[in-house]
Amino acid sequence: MAEQIQTVETQPNAAPGSAGLETQLPGQATTVDGMAAAGGGVAPGELMEVDIDDELAKFESDETPLCSLMLNAKKVNVNSPIVQHYQIDEEISSVTTTDAIAKGTAASFVLKLSEEDKSFVQTYMTLHVRGVNGYTEDGSKEDAGSDLQLYVTGRDASDNPIVRCVNGPRQSPTSEYCQTPAIPKGTKIDILANALHETQKVVPPDTFVPVPTLVTLQKRGLTRIVSDYFDSQKKRIPFTQALLAELAIRKFKHATNRSLWIGRGGKMPVKDEKTGTQMVYFMKGIRWYFKREMEHTGKWEYEDFVGLGKLFYTGVDVPKGALCLCGKNFLENIQCIDFSKHPEVQIKVETNSLGWSVTRFHTVFGDFDFKHDPTLDRIGYSNSAAILGYDRLVHYVRSAEHSDTENVEEHEAKRETIIVWDALALKGACHIFINGEGTPKAPDATSYGVWKSDKAPTGDDLVDGKVYYLVVDCPGIDKKARKGETWIYKKGGGTGTWEKYEGVLDL
Repeated sequence: MAEQIQTVETQPNAAPGSAGLETQLPGQATTVDGMAAAGGGVAPGELMEVDIDDELAKFESDETPLCSLMLNAKKVNVNSPIVQHYQIDEEISSVTTTDAIAKGTAASFVLKLSEEDKSFVQTYMTLHVRGVNGYTEDGSKEDAGSDLQLYVTGRDASDNPIVRCVNGPRQSPTSEYCQTPAIPKGTKIDILANALHETQKVVPPDTFVPVPTLVTLQKRGLTRIVSDYFDSQKKRIPFTQALLAELAIRKFKHATNRSLWIGRGGKMPVKDEKTGTQMVYFMKGIRWYFKREMEHTGKWEYEDFVGLGKLFYTGVDVPKGALCLCGKNFLENIQCIDFSKHPEVQIKVETNSLGWSVTRFHTVFGDFDFKHDPTLDRIGYSNSAAILGYDRLVHYVRSAEHSDTENVEEHEAKRETIIVWDALALKGACHIFINGEGTPKAPDATSYGVWKSDKAPTGDDLVDGKVYYLVVDCPGIDKKARKGETWIYKKGGGTGTWEKYEGVLDL
């Protein structure tokens, strides 16, 4: 029989992963056409190993830690001042039913899912149904504590999965197939591995498409002009070009560090007298890249610190280590936490891989290296901090740092210039910005807060779309709301609802 050719009505669309990035293409083969259709075309990039000017990186690195982090990050050489920064998300591991399943005698039944969830459940997958009892091996009675398992055998006309029970009720112990059990609406279903028959070797493919965001690289320059007369004079207080150069580089790095924190991305045309109209590009500071933002003002307590460790190290994107760049007031708050009743938290001074002296907090979730960044104090974030994954930073470079010296026309002086054209971007969704200033969150960030009452938030404390980390059981939110869980408040249709938060970011 000849292969039937079908026309394509719609192009494949990437679905969001567990951190909200639209990177998942279940059921789609990894082809050029498929990836291009879903992502607008993905061009290959050239990744370069770390290659930096060690002397510049080490120069006053304690004063400008973010700038030094950039110089030590993975370097990507690019040929344009505007680059597409790609992120690949983690997979979705669970879905939720949108309709109830009534108990019946049919061997197969349709599992109703949202349009977003349908693509994640492919044929031949096994599914674990939370909170619905499975049955004993003969199918005669429920087996309490043993959850129901389903097997996906196909899809209906609406693309919902058609399933059969693995351990469901049976008409008789000798029945080959199970019957349909009752499954409530809103049931959470975990996606497990696929299961194939004896001679089968082909299953629906999976692929992933990176999601691009635009990053603008800012061209920065440093110019020094030293007259020949100055260079030849003996000074009353001896100082040389080297000392002046040191002061100039210090100022240059301090300004760069401020831009790396709070610069706003963009571009504009300017007119040069000699070369005409050209574009100036501005890089975006990492303050506006964070996808997770914890809002915390006032005194820090042990429970707050534990919640912070849990959020950072148990998400979908877990880095190798955590570096916390802190404002002075935030660092003081952390140092004043009473850890005397918690010997599992060890505090010691270490030298990290960048040569910095850091205060390392060892917790059951992972280590945190705390480092004061004076720039945060200068730009109004002394009560705030940023938790960065050591291995989750990208340094985009349009042109490597270079310098030249020339005689100034019609003057007895020399001009020395240093040019850098680059930008820093965050990779992954692990990073957390701790906002201790009470200012609004970044536009694309999901807001987190620590909740310490058994009563539900009200008034100004109740914010639409905010995630609350519970440090006590909170029946005011929901009778099932337990200490250590995260719950999100959603205001829709005039009445607000609470949902247990599974970590999917609203990107």
